[in-house]
Amino acid sequence: MDKIMTLGNKSMPREKLLKYGASSLSDVELLALFLRTGCRGMNVLAFAQHLLNQFGSLSRLLSADYSQFNDVKGIGAAKYSQLNAIAELARRYYYSRGVEELTLKGPDSVREFIQSQLTTAEREIFMVIFLDNQHRVIKYSPMFSGTLNHVEVHPREIVREAMKSNAAALILAHNHPSGRAEPSKADRVITERIVKACLFMEIRVLDHLVIGRGEYVSFAERGWI
Repeated sequence: MDKIMTLGNKSMPREKLLKYGASSLSDVELLALFLRTGCRGMNVLAFAQHLLNQFGSLSRLLSADYSQFNDVKGIGAAKYSQLNAIAELARRYYYSRGVEELTLKGPDSVREFIQSQLTTAEREIFMVIFLDNQHRVIKYSPMFSGTLNHVEVHPREIVREAMKSNAAALILAHNHPSGRAEPSKADRVITERIVKACLFMEIRVLDHLVIGRGEYVSFAERGWI
């Protein structure tokens, strides 16, 4: 007889994880594992589902600030701290794995790494990944930071840093704290300026990724680079 504990017709998340692995859990079940308890009138699984419904996605839930929970039943300082810690733990996990390892696994891993670093940032941050002539990562750097909807980027400084690092290629990235990843006209203009400045020094710009909340736009995929 199966000894997995059940709640209604559903296996409890912890027991399901132990039997089938973490990848078998839904977003609701994973969230329930961290929350541990529900609230009055809702068990932990129902509470996790309620939170995801309220915010629309796991990404929006984990990147919400404290004020957005004012009208959410069952969320106080303790549970908000838990949710905030989950997002920060994920960000540090990708950071600790190192961008070099991620790059060697392909473009999707690079995008996932960049999203982990930029998605929840409250201001615009412009990041540059510096690559050698084999497209191996030399280093990455958040070179410029700005306001909620603007960051001032200086192509000359990017080229200077690339020369210092002996980089042969670059990947550019920045976030849109508003959540929409669609590039603005200014984004396209500054990208063209960086590409031209780098071309003069025989440095290739491979892509520019614009990161929103749960979405992204790749200049390379759109044929803009």
